[in-house]
Amino acid sequence: MSVRTFTRRFREETGLTPGQWLTRQRIERARQLLEDTDMPVDSVAARCGFGTGASLRQHMQAALGVTPRSYRAAFRGPVRN
Repeated sequence: MSVRTFTRRFREETGLTPGQWLTRQRIERARQLLEDTDMPVDSVAARCGFGTGASLRQHMQAALGVTPRSYRAAFRGPVRN
């Protein structure tokens, strides 16, 4: 299957491009880690595929309107490490 066909079919099924879908999945995982662990933001970013804390901050701000630190403060549950 060509990249163009895959991208078109993926978008038809999900409503997102593969890149948009992947970013959403990474943000969701980062949210889980921010809520459930004491990991530093840079470690969360690396574990979720963003590479740097700055990249994670940029993506979370764009998608959720908050920084990772603000998100953690607002939605933190009991720490389970």
